[in-house]
Amino acid sequence: MYQINEFEQRKLLDEALADKVAAILTAAVKTKGSASIAVSGGSTPKGFFHALSKKKLAWQAITITLADERWVEIDSSDSNTKLVYENLIQNEAVNAKFFHLKQGETLSDDTLDDLNLAVNQQLLPLDVLILGMGEDGHTASLFPCSDEIETCLSLNSPALLKVVPQTAPHQRISFSFAALAQSKNTFLHISGASKKQVLAKAIAGQECKEMPIRAFLQAPDVNTQVYWAE
Repeated sequence: MYQINEFEQRKLLDEALADKVAAILTAAVKTKGSASIAVSGGSTPKGFFHALSKKKLAWQAITITLADERWVEIDSSDSNTKLVYENLIQNEAVNAKFFHLKQGETLSDDTLDDLNLAVNQQLLPLDVLILGMGEDGHTASLFPCSDEIETCLSLNSPALLKVVPQTAPHQRISFSFAALAQSKNTFLHISGASKKQVLAKAIAGQECKEMPIRAFLQAPDVNTQVYWAE
């Protein structure tokens, strides 16, 4: 299920989302001594990252990771890790922990096994999940064009998967829907008229393999808070 929250300006959205996420992380740290958040790449979340980075939180108890990552070097312009370090792990958030999805040179079965063991022990379930959405309805690296899409959406899948999209560059490592659906607070952060149209199409249809974001919008036990601004 879902709820749509609309804002007149992206700056207002960024501040509201940062306030909401900061409150959730603070409560989690107070309750259990730690908190975890997975974020997504792209240009849309940069303003939110900046706003959140200025919040005075117990960042040393908070672990940041990514919903997905391209298997590229950390200094690549395509690296979501680089994006997070340059825009979120700054200011007050400089002492946050970061869990790297890309570890090593090769995205092998052994690498996936090690990473799956680590995230299940250290991160899951996530306290906060910030999703984005592509024009094709993909989210994280759950691409409708990939051969792995059925596994990505299966509730029996491991937490982390290798995904090779056919319409986007680079092999990817991505959390599966099964892992992301466990998140205690799920947000879909989008902006612009075209993404609003994509959202409307996703809401109107049923086939999740066609538009994977539908899995998060339609699952009865997942409450996805949509944050949209023009």
